[in-house]
Amino acid sequence: MTPARLDATFAALADPTRRAILARLAKGDASVLELAAPFAMSQPAISKHLKVLERAGLISRGRDAQRRPCRLAARPLRDANQWLERYREFWEASFDALDDVLEDLKQQARSKKPKPTTEKP
Repeated sequence: MTPARLDATFAALADPTRRAILARLAKGDASVLELAAPFAMSQPAISKHLKVLERAGLISRGRDAQRRPCRLAARPLRDANQWLERYREFWEASFDALDDVLEDLKQQARSKKPKPTTEKP
């Protein structure tokens, strides 16, 4: 994935309306009217969101007689996920190292605790 394509993907995903549109398309193809239904915005506003998603390669539009259904194009999402995966691995390794440090601190605290004495009067 090129840096420009990755930038376009993340820019498109930055908007909650576009993320909601992608979530809807993950369930199946939909027309512009179907995609616009849950939003309190005009059809031209939805069309602008769709153009951003289309330029990012996240959706494609087909032709079905008079209808132009939109469909999810998952490849850019997969590519973005692969890019993010490298950072997940870094954070998991960091958390594992932190777990080790915390466990060492717990062990040290246990060994420094005075043991209760059982003195008889």
